[in-house]
Amino acid sequence: MEQLVKSSAAYALFCNDVKRGKPSHAYLLHFPDGANLSSALKIFALKFFGFSADSPEGRRLLNGTYTDCPSYPEGEGKLTVDTAVQIIADSALKPVEGDKKLYLIRNFEQASAQVQNKFLKTLEEPPAGVHFLLGATTLSPLLDTVKSRVKTLTLPPFSPGQIYAALERKGHNPLNARAAESCGGILGTAESMVQGGWFKEISEGALELCCADTREKAGKAAVEYGDTKYKNELLTEMQRLYKQALDQRICGGEYGKVAKIWQTPALIYALESMPQAAADVKFNAYFQGLLYDLTLRIIEVNEKWLKLRA
Repeated sequence: MEQLVKSSAAYALFCNDVKRGKPSHAYLLHFPDGANLSSALKIFALKFFGFSADSPEGRRLLNGTYTDCPSYPEGEGKLTVDTAVQIIADSALKPVEGDKKLYLIRNFEQASAQVQNKFLKTLEEPPAGVHFLLGATTLSPLLDTVKSRVKTLTLPPFSPGQIYAALERKGHNPLNARAAESCGGILGTAESMVQGGWFKEISEGALELCCADTREKAGKAAVEYGDTKYKNELLTEMQRLYKQALDQRICGGEYGKVAKIWQTPALIYALESMPQAAADVKFNAYFQGLLYDLTLRIIEVNEKWLKLRA
């Protein structure tokens, strides 16, 4: 995670502010990776104070015991009005261990409008030496009045190559490459995929469904994976396999299992059909039937083009 964050434009911008001695009184770190948001905030905090991760102060900051860098909310709860009042009152007190304080507040998008409004004056005019670093996985729930009072730093989704390298640094796993391609650029999602046995099941299921080139195979695969709890993940992995196969068909070179089975028009049709399948899942469509219908239609398109080529 550290290497990913430090390679970002957002981190470079923050470092430049700190180096010039002109950090903003309030930053908003927009980072869609909820599982790693807290870690990302602390990486920025280390730079703010000029600590290395292995220094005594840095270790205390990372484990939450550095007095001038408190982190909220505690545990998995949401920020409350009472906590907001407590933070604002505490910000009026002088720093204990240095000459500045930095408040880390994660998941700020989950705070109610009442809580967000509590912070407006303090975010705009904090006490001397006091700074805020808010973290949010999405910007839409935030009040415009909050956004106007902070400097937004965005950590966009990372590339599959960056995610794969990060996973490999933590330990090799045969699923790392597939997770990196399927996680949407979110390291926390990729880590969950690799650590959970469910992703192996989903990967195998997606491959079986994407290779189902007869009605019998399609029916068998739909029955086997129609009751999975990971419906969206299965469709996402199927979409990745179809896209990979289409790229192989168009660019040439060695074909994988899926590319060997389907004609290019069938793969294009498959990719065009995936958004509707995802929408149908959202509205609680019968998933076993959805999978069978999807694969059956792809088979029919493929058969049509094979006949045209004959």
